[in-house]
Amino acid sequence: MTLTLDEVLAVGNQLEIEATNGFEHILLTPGLAAKCGYSMESDPWGNTRIYTSLMGCYVDNTISKDLGQRDASPHTKGHAGNIKDDLTNNAMLNVSDTAYGIWKMTFYTPEPTVMMLDEVHEAGYGAMTSPNRLVVRSPYNTSQTYSEDVAGVPMEVVKVGTYFTTPQGLRIVDLMAACPTGGVTVNDGTISWNIPRYITPLLTGRVEMHMGINGKRLDKAQMASRGYTLSSTEYHLVIELPIGSPDGYFKSHAPDYQYHLSYTVEPMLELLWIAKDTQSDTRYKVLFPITTPLMPWYPDIADETIPEEGVFKVKFGTLLHDVNLVNITFSTGVLSAVECNAKGFLQEQKYSNGSKVYLLQVPFSDDVVLKHNPEPLLTAYFLPLTYGFMVMPEETPFSYSLAVDASLNDVVLPSVFGTCDDATFFITVKYGSQGRNFETMLGTRMLTPELGRVYGQTENGTHLSLSLPYTSLDVAFELFDTSSVKARLDVLLWEPINNWSLSELSLACNFPLTTTKCYSNGTMTALSVKLESVPNLVPHQLTLRDKSCKPYFSDDRFAHFSFNVNACGTSRVFFGNYLLYENDISLDYSAKAYTSPVEPDFRHTVSCYYLVNDMATLEFDNKPLVNIPSTEIGTGQLMVEIRLALDESYELFYQTQDYPVQKYLRQPAYFEVALLHSANPQLELILDNCWATLQEERTSLPRWDIIVDGCENLEDRYITIFHPVVSDQRVVVPSLFKRFSVKVFSFVKDKDVLQDEIYVHCDAVICDLNAGNGVCSQCRGSTGVRQPVAAKGQRVQRSTTLHKWQISSGPVRINFLK
Repeated sequence: MTLTLDEVLAVGNQLEIEATNGFEHILLTPGLAAKCGYSMESDPWGNTRIYTSLMGCYVDNTISKDLGQRDASPHTKGHAGNIKDDLTNNAMLNVSDTAYGIWKMTFYTPEPTVMMLDEVHEAGYGAMTSPNRLVVRSPYNTSQTYSEDVAGVPMEVVKVGTYFTTPQGLRIVDLMAACPTGGVTVNDGTISWNIPRYITPLLTGRVEMHMGINGKRLDKAQMASRGYTLSSTEYHLVIELPIGSPDGYFKSHAPDYQYHLSYTVEPMLELLWIAKDTQSDTRYKVLFPITTPLMPWYPDIADETIPEEGVFKVKFGTLLHDVNLVNITFSTGVLSAVECNAKGFLQEQKYSNGSKVYLLQVPFSDDVVLKHNPEPLLTAYFLPLTYGFMVMPEETPFSYSLAVDASLNDVVLPSVFGTCDDATFFITVKYGSQGRNFETMLGTRMLTPELGRVYGQTENGTHLSLSLPYTSLDVAFELFDTSSVKARLDVLLWEPINNWSLSELSLACNFPLTTTKCYSNGTMTALSVKLESVPNLVPHQLTLRDKSCKPYFSDDRFAHFSFNVNACGTSRVFFGNYLLYENDISLDYSAKAYTSPVEPDFRHTVSCYYLVNDMATLEFDNKPLVNIPSTEIGTGQLMVEIRLALDESYELFYQTQDYPVQKYLRQPAYFEVALLHSANPQLELILDNCWATLQEERTSLPRWDIIVDGCENLEDRYITIFHPVVSDQRVVVPSLFKRFSVKVFSFVKDKDVLQDEIYVHCDAVICDLNAGNGVCSQCRGSTGVRQPVAAKGQRVQRSTTLHKWQISSGPVRINFLK
């Protein structure tokens, strides 16, 4: 009989089996189970089968009144078949209380050993009789059993002679049982079980062969569907089973922290024949659990990464369901499986047979990913991984390491651009996707922090700005004439580790420069410039035609000359009514430093034109001064401008082509309002009102006040900040400038953003400080004092106001970041 227990009853627990004998519960220990006809087997997940012999101890057999045959107890699954005994109860090792029964037993090892029945029981053997049967049970590997090699297969043998009394007298029955303990080979995914074909005297002739699984016989169709075969050779009966058939199961192991599998299956061999001496049916049945040796198993690793998606995708498996992922070790440290799930890295996919795979998804941008750039535009991403697993229920750990990589052309290089005015180069560097990962070369010099301070360097995390006078040492002079010089600034951005050139700019501009001046007293002044084409030129070695006429002042880049037109070898030529004076500035190649010139011949010709004959008539009348002259009030055009600065330094400003300017939400925007073309310190620029709108039209709605009556809007959550203005090279009269900053915002309606652009407008007032009564002043936000003060609902009257201007700036485009 077979009882099957579901895994939910036994998994994770120590299972104990008790037999019931009336009201008594008897624990079936391994020794008691062996001699009483019980056995049990279970897989690692708690699925358990209990086998009970119908002739076992504590089995209650009853006679069916209707059928006249014995059947298994209705409390036990299975069917006993026809039983010819009149046995009603199998007591513990005894058949009845009569005087008939087993007297003694002789075991042959092969030497005889005689044991009385009590000694047999004490040695762990089971022996019992019924009117028609004699049952003897023996554990393996006892003192009275022995091993024997039969056709190359090890067999465990018990051979015993039993003496027992019956009403007819004393009987002696010789018994032998031979059970295989080996004969299994595993090769190329197939289990082969070899059983001796002839076991003398047990098996000697033709037999009927059957195979089964887990104690159940299989027919030929069932065997074929599973890939099982049962065959015979000259010396063996052979059962072959493919590893992985559904009747067995795989189990995970981790010896030496390496992943292995074993496969367990329990085939059954059943042989039937008719004994020649008794002509009775005889059966030989063997249930033989087989577990393969440990097989190394290497899970499949599928790298399903698509670089353009920016995510590593790694599929790891297949693993058995008795393996759990505990953690993953990244380059930055160890994350548990729970932490990986929380970060969105890990997914577990289970299949219907209980096996599983793990899908790992890690963005390229995550800190656990290693990155480097083998080429300027290429990023190589590298993800080393160590999976930490645990085999259950043994809790045996093992690990598996791997690495995946991907490359992507995703680098945005830094860029450099610039402009010029009459005296300065303005350079702006826009950072690339890797931030400030570069060094900057200006001409032939590295941009150091010290040099950056000289050139007014500013940074805001995305841009770097510089202002270089055209006379700077890092600027090269290409050519010059009497009124200008062409200067060039070379800017190189380079990556120092790999010495890559990332971006470069060569900006050349013409700057006003008077190199020759002619005076009416016959004096000429000349300025000579060291050009890039003559790098070894030393300005103080320049001379006029007369080599004794040298510069009265020189430095590394310039040489200044002053001479009379009648000296220093100056020539003169008449052209009609004009007289041309001309001289040359050149190098004296006879000097030791220029004995072998390899550079172009440097020659700078300077000249002056004078009118030879000219007549001018002057009239004057000397009259006594009667009235002191006085100025009269006149009219003129004043210009007011509003500009948006790149940052709080107010050194660089966005140009027309930069609009719409990109700003993030709540990022400060720095505005400057200035009165142009005036240097009158008696005037002051006042910002009366400033506001923002969605449209370019200053009167459009909706609008939000930024400055109200000259002061910040106290109803604004982010209050406008006024910035002081001090004198510098650009700002001569600070009172003609006003600066303020406001955090970028957007208009919303019902929580929806109406538009991602805003325009800023202002009313500017010009005041005469001499004629005022103190009301011409901007609100001082730093002190919280609002000046001037007006009653609620009234506007401040500025009696000294000269003019009011309306100015606007924008649009400012808002980028919304979460």
